[in-house]
Amino acid sequence: MNPVLALDLSTPRGVIAVTCGAAVLFEAAFVSERSHNARLFAPLAEALAVIGERRARMVVGTGPGSYTGVRIAIAAAQGVAVSRGWTVAGLPTLACAPGCRVLGDARRGFFYIAAVSAASEVGSLELVDERTAQAAVSAGGDWVTFDARAPLGLDRVRLAQPDAVALARIAEGFHDAEMERRAARPLEPLYLQDAFITTARKAGKLVPGVPGA
Repeated sequence: MNPVLALDLSTPRGVIAVTCGAAVLFEAAFVSERSHNARLFAPLAEALAVIGERRARMVVGTGPGSYTGVRIAIAAAQGVAVSRGWTVAGLPTLACAPGCRVLGDARRGFFYIAAVSAASEVGSLELVDERTAQAAVSAGGDWVTFDARAPLGLDRVRLAQPDAVALARIAEGFHDAEMERRAARPLEPLYLQDAFITTARKAGKLVPGVPGA
């Protein structure tokens, strides 16, 4: 069996792991609010050293979460995959919570809800308002969040963290054809909402040094 290298930077706590069968060959975590690119490459180099010359498959957590963090993870994974000829696929970070329902802050007054099956398959992400989110949690079930704190202060929602070992175990279960199928999909972050573009408060503001601005 070939090793699996997994990484997730969707939250301030970045995680990376290498598994092979029942063995966890490498596992590391680090905290970085805004500079995952500065903290990732030392543990990534260690993980690659553990794998050595063996062929491996890669999996990267696609969130939802920090857009910048996920993009850094994707770029790093693609770079390694290209240089070594490995296959890389994306998995929602939420797959780390099998059998649970996930609640997260989607910003701009909305929240997202997603169900994760016992087999770690993540259902569609549903955007809801505050009242709907509270009602869904009150209806029961095992709820978790990957946010730093429970949304809306809901006590029934447990805190969870990305788990690179769990992502690697999921990828180990893919047959080669399934891994290739997933690797063929665009590798991009899970977007909760369309991009929010702000406009200048003062229309026609001049920019120094730019003729005609």
